[in-house]
Amino acid sequence: MLAQQKNDIAALIQAALAPFVAGTALSPSVVLERPRDPSHGDVACNIAMQLAKQLKMNPRELATGIVAAVLADPAAAGLVESADVAGPGFINLRVAAAAKQAVVRAIIEQGEQFGRSASGAGKSVIIEFVSANPTGPLHVGHGRQAALGDAMASLFISQGYDVTREFYYNDAGVQIQTLANSVQARLKGHAPGDAGWPESAYNGDYIADIAADFKAGKTVACSDSAPVTASGDADDIDSIRAFAVTYLRNEQDIDLQAFGVKFDNYFLESSLYKDGKVEQTVAALIASGKTFEEGGALWLRTTDYGDDKDRVMRKSDGTFTYFLPDVAYHVNKFQRGYTQAINVQGSDHHGTIARVRAGLQAVNIGIPQGFPDYVLHKMVTVMKNGEEVKISKRAGSYVTVRDLIEWSGNGDIERGRDAVRFFLISRKADTEFIFDVDVALKEGDENPVLYVQYAHARICKMLSLWTGGDEASLVDADLAPLTAPSETALLATLAAYPEMLARAQVELSPHQVAFYLRELAANLHSFYFAEKVLVEDEHLKRARLALVVATRQVLRNGLAMIGVSAPAQM
Repeated sequence: MLAQQKNDIAALIQAALAPFVAGTALSPSVVLERPRDPSHGDVACNIAMQLAKQLKMNPRELATGIVAAVLADPAAAGLVESADVAGPGFINLRVAAAAKQAVVRAIIEQGEQFGRSASGAGKSVIIEFVSANPTGPLHVGHGRQAALGDAMASLFISQGYDVTREFYYNDAGVQIQTLANSVQARLKGHAPGDAGWPESAYNGDYIADIAADFKAGKTVACSDSAPVTASGDADDIDSIRAFAVTYLRNEQDIDLQAFGVKFDNYFLESSLYKDGKVEQTVAALIASGKTFEEGGALWLRTTDYGDDKDRVMRKSDGTFTYFLPDVAYHVNKFQRGYTQAINVQGSDHHGTIARVRAGLQAVNIGIPQGFPDYVLHKMVTVMKNGEEVKISKRAGSYVTVRDLIEWSGNGDIERGRDAVRFFLISRKADTEFIFDVDVALKEGDENPVLYVQYAHARICKMLSLWTGGDEASLVDADLAPLTAPSETALLATLAAYPEMLARAQVELSPHQVAFYLRELAANLHSFYFAEKVLVEDEHLKRARLALVVATRQVLRNGLAMIGVSAPAQM
């Protein structure tokens, strides 16, 4: 049912309770739930069981009194069809047919805005995701982050939030020097396996590509920085480093473009050092009294904030551990005005959560506890031709996002993108995921993204065969004929869309959108096989056409929420 209808039913029960709680200190809050068994009704409430003991009443008697008052209330007309008491005092209500059918008109009127709310108006959130080191192509784990983070951002936008999508580049530290050394080794004629090849070097073919372009003196540029021109000198390690980082950032830009993901901001770790933010953070932590020196290293008392042991911030050689610039970075997020920050990262980052949050509390600048929020995802296993794929020749040690998109679309980038995005958010982030390329290539119902997209295309086909008028005129269709079981199921699923979006946003769970779309598609397909739409009865035909137009709109809205296309034909 629609949110306003649910609020109205809650208000009816609240009014029915008033005489029972009059003269007491009770101020009960009515909570409505969907019964597990649809045969029990459309909505259930256990308020009588909650209050019976305090009111010294039998819960069934209290529930019976509430039901009688609800049905006698003139405001229930056209909204509540029936109500009864079940078990020890559950109140089950059935919503009137006209109220259920009202969702069709609401969807047609609201179009792309259906399901959206202003609950987050005036609030801002920064969602950081992907954040791959610029040392190689994006792997499938980054792809899962991209799908999750981008869908999560869309969910927050749907609830009225001001959202910033941010990519954090770890462009400082040992891994960047390793990248430069790897390219330099290629420039000097070495290859993986040679005696002169560095033990820690990156082995993928992309290192040879960078070296070839560097030697040719090419210019590269990425999304948010000035172009870099290679010196071509194999001994110029600074030029090699700058060129390689920019080259790979551009490669990652291309991968993200193929994936349909755009960022509002790119943040460089190196800027934290350049702008003095890391040293400022160290000074603030020392001033807080939460640090101590031992063995020539500077430690933070993270155990004061629930960590299992204290952590080194600055090693005895003067270099910082990884979590210290992370603390500086999140201080910067807070100082930019974000009171809510969400990081989408691999589950291997679990150990950093406590120490980063401890550092943020220790700087003592008012950062709320639990800042930032983390959504950690488990690994992705790629299967192809019935076997696990572990290595990409291009990357040298892992499957890249670009590999997955190309394989899943059999060369069709849009189809591959749709499959990868849908598949990678179709499970909870904290569950391991097996991505089966063979399933992504299937044409039948076994392919979940095509199953949903085909529901949309099927509606488009039906509407193309209708010659009786304008779709816009269906907003005034009489919906009373929509009473068949398959129609009722479709109506209920359509009405659940706004609540699902709100719940998915609060729970940081975009997989709920994929679950919902599969349920809606299943209901549409069931309706299609159970009922004919283009019937002779004009009254019934217009009602059913309005229903499928509304369903098409919600399919479009939901697919757009997760960055998947809604084709008109397949």
